[in-house]
Amino acid sequence: MIIITFTRRSDDRRIAAFSVEGHARYAKAGKDIVCAGVSAVTVGTVNAIEVLAGIELPASMKNGWLQSDIPELADAEADARMQLLLESMKVMLEGIADSYSAHVALEEQLK
Repeated sequence: MIIITFTRRSDDRRIAAFSVEGHARYAKAGKDIVCAGVSAVTVGTVNAIEVLAGIELPASMKNGWLQSDIPELADAEADARMQLLLESMKVMLEGIADSYSAHVALEEQLK
């Protein structure tokens, strides 16, 4: 199962970190559309934040694992763009989790 965790700041509810861990096991490796969908959304969002917001996220990635601590930015406009992209990622992942709940779980916690 893929476990996706979003950590929000307790003071302003902004996304402070996210992690994705595990394998969907929906199908054989190379044919797993659930794993591919989660990977496309998460890695695509990290890349979009870099290109569209000009922010290089401190992200770590290994087989079946992606984690990032979201920096607090002094530039309010860049921070708003980054948070919008992160919230968009969460919405897309919720859609996958709703459709494939036996293979993907989404959790939220406060920092």
